[in-house]
Amino acid sequence: MNNKMYPCLWFEGNAKEAAEFYISVFGEGKTTVDTSMVVNFELSGQKFMGLNGGPEFKPTPSTSFMVVLEDKNELDKIYSQLADEGFVLMPLDKYDWSEKYSWVQDKFGISWQLMFGKLSDVHRQKFTPTLMFTQNQNGKAEEAMNFYMDLFPNSKSDGISKYQEGAMEGNVMHAQFSLNGHLWMAMDGGTGHDFTFSEGISNVIEANTQEEIDLYWNAFAKEGKESMCGWIQDKFGVWWQIFPSIVEETMVNPDKASKAMEAVMKMKKFDLEAYKKAIE
Repeated sequence: MNNKMYPCLWFEGNAKEAAEFYISVFGEGKTTVDTSMVVNFELSGQKFMGLNGGPEFKPTPSTSFMVVLEDKNELDKIYSQLADEGFVLMPLDKYDWSEKYSWVQDKFGISWQLMFGKLSDVHRQKFTPTLMFTQNQNGKAEEAMNFYMDLFPNSKSDGISKYQEGAMEGNVMHAQFSLNGHLWMAMDGGTGHDFTFSEGISNVIEANTQEEIDLYWNAFAKEGKESMCGWIQDKFGVWWQIFPSIVEETMVNPDKASKAMEAVMKMKKFDLEAYKKAIE
């Protein structure tokens, strides 16, 4: 299995504006799909989906993106742009893990952790999705990481650090792991935050076969929550979208888009054969 995985960001009708903003802020980017519902874009070769989903859901800092930047001046500039009309969760400063770091939520509600460092075998992605387990999920970061690594092929742990004392003793301070070659990070965030995971940021898995769809869906559905259109929440509260790899190409095909959308809206878990028949 060599599934594509990428984040889906939920916007209130301004996905195109957000995509253009991120491309201007981070550079090395381009828009790859531009429709009324979906705006896909790339940043440094990494794919993001922007969804015009309306006001129903909001992204939260429970899913943020760690951005490793090798130039301090670039970091300062990006921080300034993201913080403008946004909200600073951790001010730009020197911390134990980096001589220059900040955690900022931008004007669209997406959270970024900016860290000065070197891209290497350890930090091999410029943008790394980072899961923070809060409220009743606090303390479950390591369990979640192991669950994901058991589920996805070609997975491994790249290291885990834990709190050694205090109320968070034994909880994960920082963990890094790979799922099918994609780098992720995780941490426990305590019980004091007023946010947790939401549909505002979900994780897309493009499956190649019905067997793959069934594998991921059934694993997440156990103690999780099924939704419509391939959306599902796992037992740790994290949201996923599992759909066939042919969906994107048919959704942007003028001759098939309406049939494709009608088929998607009728499904919870995707039925690949039924979808193919529906778009004929």
